[in-house]
Amino acid sequence: MSKIRNDIEENHDTARETYSSLSTTLKDKIEWFKDQKIGVIFHWGLYSLAGIVESWQLSEEDDWARKKPWRDDLNLLRRDYWSLNKSFNPKNFDPASWAKQSKNAGFKYMLFTTKHHDGFNMYDTQYSDYKVTDKSCPYSDNPQADIFGMVAKSFREEELSVGAYYSKADWHSPFYWVPNQHPKGRYASYNPIEEPETWKKFNQFVENQLTEICQNYGDLDILWLDGGWVNSANNEYLEMETIVPKLRETQPDLLVVDRTIGGDFENYVTPERKIPEVLPAKAWESNIPLAKNWGYVPNDQYKSFSEILETVVRVVSLGGNIVLGIGPKPDGSLPEEAQKIMDSLGEWLSVYGEGIYGTRPHSIHSIDEWHFTKKENLLFAFLIPNKEEKHPYTLNLNELNLNQKIKSCHDMYTEQPLEIISNSVTVSNLNHEIIGIKFNLENEEK
Repeated sequence: MSKIRNDIEENHDTARETYSSLSTTLKDKIEWFKDQKIGVIFHWGLYSLAGIVESWQLSEEDDWARKKPWRDDLNLLRRDYWSLNKSFNPKNFDPASWAKQSKNAGFKYMLFTTKHHDGFNMYDTQYSDYKVTDKSCPYSDNPQADIFGMVAKSFREEELSVGAYYSKADWHSPFYWVPNQHPKGRYASYNPIEEPETWKKFNQFVENQLTEICQNYGDLDILWLDGGWVNSANNEYLEMETIVPKLRETQPDLLVVDRTIGGDFENYVTPERKIPEVLPAKAWESNIPLAKNWGYVPNDQYKSFSEILETVVRVVSLGGNIVLGIGPKPDGSLPEEAQKIMDSLGEWLSVYGEGIYGTRPHSIHSIDEWHFTKKENLLFAFLIPNKEEKHPYTLNLNELNLNQKIKSCHDMYTEQPLEIISNSVTVSNLNHEIIGIKFNLENEEK
């Protein structure tokens, strides 16, 4: 899965970055995060009404997003897009159903877009009128109008962890895209060095919004900050060393993901649309949308369940987490294609989840088509068979460099024991997407 869109901000130096120092609380929280393995991220906002590539068409320089422009004239496009708040009315939004389906799919944590780059707030912020709860939005009269609040509540009721996505950029804010100035692209419409007072107001605006998200919406496990171009290299310096400690006064073990920035406030690394070639030194999470786009686009191209499942196994065997992206429809329902993948994933994890959740990578990540995870005195081997070939596959156990003897092994689907012959195991039942073997190992000698 290679980089296919120009919205992806990358800083390859962060892949090799280690933690400078972590409190015991955050060390424990990162280990908790590594145990979760599979999450879901919902990109939902006004762009679902337009059916376009999230809010990227608003940025003049990001013409890659306007290969099929929503409006031919950029000024007209912006005018009509900014007015979509007057039409947003997702009457079929059912957060309880979202949560139940996500739990059944095997997701352990959820990230939700409180605000994308367009600046439309999917929660009841007190620092902007451009929000779903404002009277200008027809959905504001609905009892579920505070959408992030309803999502957070519903997911906690299903005992799933809650995280908030927040774009540090805000193209609707008068302190970021100043009225009557001409923003050339995704960046602020001015140089913060030349207009420090305006930038100071924007820094305070961001702090105020992050504070209310952390104070008003119950326990949050993750604050997922997008907009990696908002950084000191571009003179867009946010005072994170002041903001984050204030947030942790309310959420002491909050994981902060200041994406692609590095340093103390990128608690885990987020390779986008790919499995990293260089494994990050920090905890990490591959971000993979189920479709081509993160947000809802009519007739979008969805990945096959086989591709999603193989990616899950490869990521987990390498020691990473994976968060899968779903774009809800304008009416608040989840696309049928996404629901089908969720159902299939949940069925698979009900059988093989023991070898996914709470595991860590084996010293040997993979051998040919085999991929490995471990947990306590258990080793799991997942075979991704070639779809065109139905021949038996043999795993040579000598290649695993095990320090413990194998007591027994079982096919995870049939729960039947497998015979070890000449220190090898052979599987021939290739009627499933992926074959899983569970090895019970003797206790390590002290």
